Amino acid sequence: MNTLCALAAETLRDGRRRGLAHELLGAMREIAARQGLKHLVAPVRPSAKDSYPLMPIERYIHWRRPDGQLLDPWMRVHERLGARVSTPLPHSMLITGTVPEWQSWTGLVFPDPGDYVFPEGLATVRIDGDQGTYWEPNFWMIHPDIAPAAS
Repeated sequence: MNTLCALAAETLRDGRRRGLAHELLGAMREIAARQGLKHLVAPVRPSAKDSYPLMPIERYIHWRRPDGQLLDPWMRVHERLGARVSTPLPHSMLITGTVPEWQSWTGLVFPDPGDYVFPEGLATVRIDGDQGTYWEPNFWMIHPDIAPAAS
């Protein structure tokens, strides 16, 4: 065993842009180093993907700004710490519910069957009959070569 796997690293929306994400990942890397592990892997929910819910995750993860950095802010934090983008998973987490549940969760009305964009969704929700189905995409970031902790 030589790898630490993150399950979640989250900050509140009002905590963003304060460097907390960098601190969270730095702490995980430090834990890995203290345990003599060489790698950190993290499943990532990209923080700006909800602005592009129709774009497949397989394409989104490769978008870069004119300065060459990754477009997504959360991805940039990982990359600045030496991580690389790995496997995209278009069907990472399944969320299902009745149409009334989806309406209460999103504040939207779904009058017909079909695919709908909703607030903070990374993809669309499919409404079919009285059921809504949402597959949330994500991907993995791989942090290789974690330096051993100083003795």
